[in-house]
Amino acid sequence: MPPTSASHRRQARLRREYLYRKSLSSASTSAYDSKRRIREALSQGKALPTELRASYDKLKSEIDAEDAKHDRPASHVDDEYGDAGWNDPRVCVTTSRAPSSRLKQFAKEMKLLIPNSTRINRGSHRVDELVEQCKTSDFTDLVVVQETRGEPDGLIVCHLPLGPTAYFTLSGAVLRHDLEGGAAPMSEAYPHIILNQFQTELGRRVGNILKCLFPVPKLDTRRVVTFSNRDDHISFRHHVYKKEGNKEEKVTLYEVGPRFEMRLYQIKLGTLEMKDAENEYVLRPYMNTASKRKVL
Repeated sequence: MPPTSASHRRQARLRREYLYRKSLSSASTSAYDSKRRIREALSQGKALPTELRASYDKLKSEIDAEDAKHDRPASHVDDEYGDAGWNDPRVCVTTSRAPSSRLKQFAKEMKLLIPNSTRINRGSHRVDELVEQCKTSDFTDLVVVQETRGEPDGLIVCHLPLGPTAYFTLSGAVLRHDLEGGAAPMSEAYPHIILNQFQTELGRRVGNILKCLFPVPKLDTRRVVTFSNRDDHISFRHHVYKKEGNKEEKVTLYEVGPRFEMRLYQIKLGTLEMKDAENEYVLRPYMNTASKRKVL
């Protein structure tokens, strides 16, 4: 069903509001820094900084009215993932055009991997048509897998309706039927997410993009999805575990698959079809040096 003009107007309005809120982030950061300096001066019994004395009364009243949730400035990340954890994500999984049988199988396994996801055939749909249809169908994310000569080599994660869009290269993809010893049965339980070694601000940003593809699990879930970062290369693993007897510390892992390696090369502040969207991060050739390699 083609999107209506009302839907187009709504999406354009949401985008304008988002860009306006994003433009205010620098002013919010400046005000937050002023409040932080006032708090430190009051807690340490020191004199107020000279440049803040004129605005002290106004800032002090704002400080008194703030709680723990609002004492930090809001950012565009709060708009993008403001409802994360409240509502379960709905993910659309698709492929590039004219996919090979191996890429189709990889997309099927990604659909089984991500709870509440739906796999659709790409067909001849353009990117803008695909994104618009996902928005009107209330999907929260769009995942596109790509290939070169039948080997999966690209993964795009687009958060809807405002972005961001993260681009990853894939390597070493091993499908479930290729695992040594066979794969464990695929569980439908919501998995626990392990994010290992995402230590920088950009790393936490990437970890947030990846974990928000999955709903909040139950505490007793025995399914685990791991994203482990090492030198900016992210290893993906998928396991279920079983406790042996009554010993809590003795656990046996069974690999479910698929497995692959990822590397981030771009984050765009917009959705997949926005060619003029601002880049938050781009991997450049000169960044592949030993002293600058670790950005996550």
